[in-house]
Amino acid sequence: MRVAVTGASGFVGGAVCRALAEHGVAVLAFGRRARVPAGHLGGAPYRSWDMTAGPPPDAPDVDAVVHCAGSVTDWGSAAGLFAANLLGTRRVLAAFPAARFVHVSTASVYDPRRPTVRAKEYEAPVARYPDAYGASKAAAERAVLAARPDAVVLRPHAVYGPGDTTLLPRVLAAVRGPVLPAVGTGRQRVSLTSIATLTAACVLAATGPAVRGVFNVADAEPVALDDALRAILAERGVRARPVYLPHAALRPLAAAAEGAYLLAGRSEPPRLTRYALAHLAVERTLDLTAARTVLGLRPAPTSFAGAARW
Repeated sequence: MRVAVTGASGFVGGAVCRALAEHGVAVLAFGRRARVPAGHLGGAPYRSWDMTAGPPPDAPDVDAVVHCAGSVTDWGSAAGLFAANLLGTRRVLAAFPAARFVHVSTASVYDPRRPTVRAKEYEAPVARYPDAYGASKAAAERAVLAARPDAVVLRPHAVYGPGDTTLLPRVLAAVRGPVLPAVGTGRQRVSLTSIATLTAACVLAATGPAVRGVFNVADAEPVALDDALRAILAERGVRARPVYLPHAALRPLAAAAEGAYLLAGRSEPPRLTRYALAHLAVERTLDLTAARTVLGLRPAPTSFAGAARW
């Protein structure tokens, strides 16, 4: 079996390449970078492809595509986010019209303006989003399901694990001396997704019995935000403790930080954004019934064991 993986130069795409290779799949890796170490890809051959610039020069014949490419951050212009998430997805759909299509989306397509409590797949997308990230991800989902009704769409939330470039780095960067400022009470529950759980879902969707539809992907059970943060700090040997502040108190600080970064023309996000605050201030949990019963996913509990080496 031959499977193409987009976004292979990134955290999730590289892990998907390695997982597929371990299952004996012939992987063809695509990414935006000019070169990627072979070990990152599980030995898969690699082609550089910027999907926002145009179609690939010569798309190979494959049995399935796992589309992992796209923006993984809420920070950036609306035009840039829609180019990466929507235009790029359309280009992949056009490049591989006959292949089984697995689209790695995000749980950020659920309504960010209210708590997400054991959300079921039909609850998203919603009509409007206050940010371009959620809107562009929702638009990409709609494009996939309109073009390929037999596609699989996966919705992970807060992916972490070896090679993580977003969740753990943001947490650690927010530490100030003995304090990790955080939002809410700390008891709000969140569904997190280990990279092992996500890659298992990708392998099942790409190589298992043909299924279709949208699936939440997360660890076995939600965890309290405070428990997750304390586990991260302990595993990384950081002598700090979470201190919780109301969302209303932190939002003006986040707005000021965003304004300063925009004025400075900085490409990386500030440590605090209004999107991240709104997302973490309330419960964000997912129902996994469909993933378990239809996809056959068997997620493990959330664990940050070994995070000192990530």
